[in-house]
Amino acid sequence: MRKLTWRFIVAALVFLTLSRVGLSLWQWSRVHDGGGLWPVLTGGWRIDLSLIAMIAALPALLSPWLGHRAWPTRIAAWWLRFWWLAFVLLEVSTPQFIVEYDTRPNRLYFEYLTSPHEVASMLWNGYKLSVAAGLVVFALIGWVGFRLLPTRRPDRAPLRGWMRPVASVVLFAVLFLAGRGTLQHRPLNASQVAFTNDAMVNTLPLNSLYNVLNAALALGNERSASAVYGKLPDDEMQSIVRQAAGLEGPPLDATYPSLHRQQATRQGGKPLNLVIILEESLGAQFVGSLGGDGYTPELDKLSNEGWWLTRTYATGTRSARGLEAVTTGFMPTPAEAVLKLPRSQRDFFTLGALLDTFGYHTRFLYGGEAHFDNMRSFFFGNGFNEVVDSASFKTKPAFIGSWGASDEDMFNELHQRLLDDGDKPTLTVAFSVSNHTPWEYPAGRIKPEGEPASNANAVRYADWSIGRFFERAKQSPYWNHTVFLIVADHDARVFGANLVPVTHFHIPALILGAGVPVKKDDHIVSQIDLAPTLLSLIGISSEHPMLGADLTQRYPDRAIMQYGDNYGYLKNDRLIVLRPNQPATQYHYLIDGEKLDLQPVDPTLEKEALAHALWPSWAYSNQRYRLPPGATARKP
Repeated sequence: MRKLTWRFIVAALVFLTLSRVGLSLWQWSRVHDGGGLWPVLTGGWRIDLSLIAMIAALPALLSPWLGHRAWPTRIAAWWLRFWWLAFVLLEVSTPQFIVEYDTRPNRLYFEYLTSPHEVASMLWNGYKLSVAAGLVVFALIGWVGFRLLPTRRPDRAPLRGWMRPVASVVLFAVLFLAGRGTLQHRPLNASQVAFTNDAMVNTLPLNSLYNVLNAALALGNERSASAVYGKLPDDEMQSIVRQAAGLEGPPLDATYPSLHRQQATRQGGKPLNLVIILEESLGAQFVGSLGGDGYTPELDKLSNEGWWLTRTYATGTRSARGLEAVTTGFMPTPAEAVLKLPRSQRDFFTLGALLDTFGYHTRFLYGGEAHFDNMRSFFFGNGFNEVVDSASFKTKPAFIGSWGASDEDMFNELHQRLLDDGDKPTLTVAFSVSNHTPWEYPAGRIKPEGEPASNANAVRYADWSIGRFFERAKQSPYWNHTVFLIVADHDARVFGANLVPVTHFHIPALILGAGVPVKKDDHIVSQIDLAPTLLSLIGISSEHPMLGADLTQRYPDRAIMQYGDNYGYLKNDRLIVLRPNQPATQYHYLIDGEKLDLQPVDPTLEKEALAHALWPSWAYSNQRYRLPPGATARKP
C-alpha cells in the first residue's frame, strides 16, 4: 500500500505537469503575455499537491498499519485507480473545453450532464473525431495507470510496532500541510495561483479535476457575492443601488427595497402585445452594423426600422443568464442564474408574473426541450401561463437538430401562435436554438461559405430566419399592436486575455413595432434595462422591483457583466473588476480597438460596483425580488 501511494503521487504529478506544459505551449502567446511558463508550473504544483494529498491521505495513513495485508491493498488500489481515471478524463477533455469556453472544465462540465440527450446528440453530430481521439487517449493513459497501480501486491513486511504511530504522525503532518497548501491564514485556493489579467491563463495552474470539484462545492453552497467580493452594510448597499436606479425617497415597502412605481411613457389606449425574441449566441462580433463580420444582413436592414441599441451588453455567458436578465430584470451573481436556484422557483418576479396581473396571456416558446436549464419549471412557477417547446408545436417542424427545431420552425410556430391569439393581450418570449454547436440547419436556405457546419453559417441561417419572420409579421394583423425585441442571450465562445473580455459581452438589441421610435442609440445599455423599457413602450404603468432603467426616460450608461467569478461594472468609459479575495482593479475602456488601460481605482465607483454585485445575492437569499401582495392593486 505504501508503494501504491507513492506511485500514485509521482504518476499524478508527472501527468498533470505534462498536461499543463502541453496546454501552455498550445496557448503560448497568451501564456507568454501573462507572465510565462514558470508561474503556471509553480502554481500548478501547489494545486496538484494539495488535491493529491487529500486523495492519497486515506491509503497513506492506513499503510503503516494495513499495508502488508492483501484486501486493504486491493481496496486502496481501486481507490487510487478511480482518481487516476478522473484526472485523466478531465485533462483529456480540457483542450476542447478551452476551445468552446476559453477556460478549463468548470461547473458547465456537470451542468450539461443534466441534459444527456442534447449533449450526446451534440457530441455525436459535431465532435465525432474529437470524442474518438479523446477516448483513445483516455484508454491508453488509463491503462498505464492500472499497470502502475496493481491490486495484488501488498507490502512485503509490516512496519515494526513502534514505527507505525511515528509514521502515521509524520504522514499526517506532511499530508495536512500539502493539502492546506499554505501557512497563511486562508487555505490554498484558486485565487492564490492567479497571476495575470487573462482569465483563461489563470486557470492553467489549476488542474481540471480541481476546477470541477471546486465548482461543485461552490454550487452546493449557492454562493453569495458577499463571500466572494466582500461586504457592505445593508443600509449603505440599499442606498447606493436605489440612488443608481434613480429611486428617490423612502421605498414603497421597506420589506422590498427595490419595489417602485414606473409610469409608462406610452399613455392612453389599449396596452400593446409584447414579443421578446432571444437569439442564441448572436454576439455583436457577427453583426455588420455593429462593426462585426457582416453575417446578419437581415438584422442590419431591420435596424433601420426601429430603436437600434448599438451598445447593449449581456450580463453573462450562458443562456440561463440571458433569460434571467431579459425576463426578470435581475442582476447577475457569482452563483447560478435564478432559473436553476431553489428559492426562485416560485413567487420570483418575472415579466410574465407582472403582465399576468394585467390580463395578458403569458407564454414561453422554445425550439428545443424546455426542461433544459430548468426553463419549464422556472417559467411555469413564475407567472407564465404556457410553455411551448418542440414537442408541443402546432406547426410540424421541418428540421430537428441536436438542440431541437430549427429557427425557421420556431418562427413558424411563433407566427401561428400570434395569429391564433387574436385580440387578447399577450406576452411571448421566444428562444432560438440553431446558432449552437454542432451548427445544424436545413439545407437550401442560405448559401454557405466554407464548411457548412460552422458558426458563421449558423449565424447566416439564424439571420435568414429572422428576416423571413418579419416579412410575414409586417403583413399580419398582429403587427400594428405588438412591440418586438430582438436580443442575444450572450455572445458565442466568450474568451479574451482580460479579466472581463468586454467585447464579448457586446450583443445586438433592436426594438421595433407599434409606436417604437426609429433611431440609432449609442448609449451603454445592460440587458437588465430592456424589460423596464419594454413595459413603458407597451403602455404598462405598474409597481415592480426591477432596478434596470426605463430608457425612454433616462440613461444610466452602465453595464453589468458576470464572467465566471469575475464581476465587471462598466460605467461610461470606466470598468471596475471585482475578483474573489482580490483588490478591485479599474480600467479605462475604449470601444475603438477594445483597449483596457489600467488606472487608479475610484473608491466611489468601486463601492457602487460592489453594491450592485452584492444586492442580487441579498435579494435572492432573503426572497425580496417579488411582487408583494397588493402591489398591482396600488399600480398608478
